[in-house]
Amino acid sequence: MIKVTLKDGSIKEFEGKVSVLDIAKSISEGLARAVVAASVNGETVGLDYEVCEDCELNLYKFDDEEGKDVFRHTSAHMLAQALKRLYPGVKLAIGPSIENGFYYDIDLDHRITEEELAKIEAEMKKIAKEDLKIERYELSKEDALKWAKENGEDYKVELIEELPEGEVISFYKQGDFADLCRGPHLPSTKKVKAVKLLSVAGAYWRGDEKNKMLQRIYGTSFEKNKDLEAYLHLMEEAKKRDHRKLGKELELFFIPEEGPGFPLFMPKGMQLKNALLDFWRQVHREDNYVEIETPIILNRHLWETSGHWYHYKENMYTVKIDEQDFAIKPMNCPGGMLYYKSKPHSYRDFPMRVAELGRVHRHELSGALHGLMRVRAFTQDDAHIFMLPEQIKDEIKDVVRLIDSVYKVFGFQYGVELSTRPEDSMGTDEEWEIAENGLREALEELGLAYEINEGDGAFYGPKIDFHLRDCLGRTWQCGTIQLDMQLPQRFDATYIGQDGEKHRPVMIHRVLLGSIERFIGILIEHYAGKFPVWIAPTQVKILPISDKFNAYAQEVKDALFAKGLRVEIDDRAEKIGFKIREAQLEKVPYMLVVGEKEVEGNAVSVRSRDKGEMGSLSVDEFVAMVCKEVEDKVNVIQN
Repeated sequence: MIKVTLKDGSIKEFEGKVSVLDIAKSISEGLARAVVAASVNGETVGLDYEVCEDCELNLYKFDDEEGKDVFRHTSAHMLAQALKRLYPGVKLAIGPSIENGFYYDIDLDHRITEEELAKIEAEMKKIAKEDLKIERYELSKEDALKWAKENGEDYKVELIEELPEGEVISFYKQGDFADLCRGPHLPSTKKVKAVKLLSVAGAYWRGDEKNKMLQRIYGTSFEKNKDLEAYLHLMEEAKKRDHRKLGKELELFFIPEEGPGFPLFMPKGMQLKNALLDFWRQVHREDNYVEIETPIILNRHLWETSGHWYHYKENMYTVKIDEQDFAIKPMNCPGGMLYYKSKPHSYRDFPMRVAELGRVHRHELSGALHGLMRVRAFTQDDAHIFMLPEQIKDEIKDVVRLIDSVYKVFGFQYGVELSTRPEDSMGTDEEWEIAENGLREALEELGLAYEINEGDGAFYGPKIDFHLRDCLGRTWQCGTIQLDMQLPQRFDATYIGQDGEKHRPVMIHRVLLGSIERFIGILIEHYAGKFPVWIAPTQVKILPISDKFNAYAQEVKDALFAKGLRVEIDDRAEKIGFKIREAQLEKVPYMLVVGEKEVEGNAVSVRSRDKGEMGSLSVDEFVAMVCKEVEDKVNVIQN
């Protein structure tokens, strides 16, 4: 008898080998209709997979991430099949599932336009109606190469040639189409009815700009049309909120052609950025951090000591100065070590919390650049905390609380992920076990739910990542806490303990917002450019009805400016309705209309971006109201 242990702990027994689909049917016909994939002893498999021995089985529906992955991987194959039917000369590269969809990279002399996507999409829906059975088969490496060459699939040839001898090489066939693929896939094409092709873009083969530029067709798919329609509505909303579009319209930033990946912040963008940095400095002062600034260029010896020269060099910009190798810093931590070693330390100095708004540069491939979300130069809101081993748990808990309090100010919810030791790592098994346990225990004592991300830690230590969820439900990895026992060793950092002997401190690397530039991009999209008053580039705009009230407008501006508010006057010779519409397009939180009545009463007529007309207030009343909003961030920040 074969014993199959299900997710809920129950056990089902079968006399001989049995397919995953038949196991689902034995539970219920409804489940069998809903299930799209499974995992056997942790390995994701298709429904045709045959269980031959005792195992643990999880069944996945489309709502599960594993289910979506298989569903959309099959969608990518259907896209490839449609392309083969419509463009017989097309060469296929790769077609994976991705978050919220799938894509296929193709080599085709004909340039596919956005208008042609509807035709390709229609062919995919035709393939779904054909209900083609999807079957897995295997070939030897020799036969697989023969197949690829005979079919002119040059990119498949390259992939197959790189596979080690003796490795199982699998293919999936559906009707007249077959593709090299590890799988798994759906049993047939009929489930993929709600599909939409979204865009065409360029993509270098294997992400290397030295290789040929291919065409990448993006798409998404769902089980039900209503879910697809809801997603497309969300996509339209995301387009309206695109930080690159709003950044230009609101005159916040742009990426110059002369500096791809290097954002240029305009005056209003700097007002937003500085308001954010002022807030950052405030919370760090309150949490007993000191702030430093480390050099932007340091010599090769430092980066060899830190390990970056050997583990991260391909992402670093290097330069020769006086015949010596230097690197522009991609990270702030080695500079933080220099600060620590600048003088001796005692156990009484700990915990020692050192913060830095450090400018870093990283070489990113041009195809990966994306507005402020992926740049080559950015400000990292780093902190390095030096501590005694027995302080690890409490310091991690304190940082988690700090991150939580900061995210609440912006109205963000978040998920937590614990990333463990990667293959390319430094340190002993014992050191990694202590570090991972320290992070895990801190999270559990705080009662925070978290997921394990196996093998995705930094090369010097495990980490806790915080994934923000914006108003559209999208997630962004921002905050991180990394526990490091390696850099203190590599830099021979010490302190004098209570016993009068030298000991090694433990170090935490920590960011709250991550890249300041990226965080600003997230805020632009989260708020759709309608920033809360406290970080709005222009908090108040004064709109005189005519030129003769410009002097009074200036008096009002001076009164607001004296209280630290960011205020502008629109003194153009335009009608007041036009000025109001312009200020609304600029998404200014407050507009103050001033005319004869306001001059006589030392007042302003207040119009709120969010609430509309608010009537007349004295200048002092308005100043007090806005200043309270700015001070009381937690209560006024809205999603």
